[in-house]
Amino acid sequence: MRSALAGAGLALALLAGCTAPATPSVPVASERASRFQGVELTTPYALPDLTLTDHTGGDFNVRTSSERPVLVFYYGYTNCPDICLGVLTDIASAMNRLSDADRARVQVLFVTVDPARDTPAVLAKYLSRIDPDFIGLTGEQADLDQLMASMGVGVAGIEKAATGYEVNHTAQIVGFDRERRGVLVWPQGTAIGVLKADLETLIRQQG
Repeated sequence: MRSALAGAGLALALLAGCTAPATPSVPVASERASRFQGVELTTPYALPDLTLTDHTGGDFNVRTSSERPVLVFYYGYTNCPDICLGVLTDIASAMNRLSDADRARVQVLFVTVDPARDTPAVLAKYLSRIDPDFIGLTGEQADLDQLMASMGVGVAGIEKAATGYEVNHTAQIVGFDRERRGVLVWPQGTAIGVLKADLETLIRQQG
């Protein structure tokens, strides 16, 4: 029953974006018993072999550049009026509740959906106020589109706003294991305690 409910709830929660819903590819929750409170995927996402640009201006391959066994991806942009900052702050709070040893086994990656404005320098300044250990990623639009598609992240379009424009996008957090399989999805609004507990479980599974 939990899996069915989780899948239904996820379908609704993934539709939340910074200003208006985008259309995501909704993952299917596993039917087997799960030790996670987030949605464990029946068919994990496959992480493509892509090299982007990190917030220092260097190359960053999303599969191989980090040696940490757990990767956490979140998509957004620095001019997002509310949701992106709130989700990133929740992730940072969950990370800060982990032990130092566990924290060192998780890498959080913030991927921009607005590469025109989110230069490496802009990403660096933004993330320095949230968690300096987070890595910001930008790149060519085609590469970003491929990465987003691999995790069911949707961008519905652009709307005019006081900041110039806002990008409508889905807001899920995706967790990857040592084999670089996307095995967990946390919808927008997931509690900090749930993120912490699930990260601890995912870390333990990596051996």
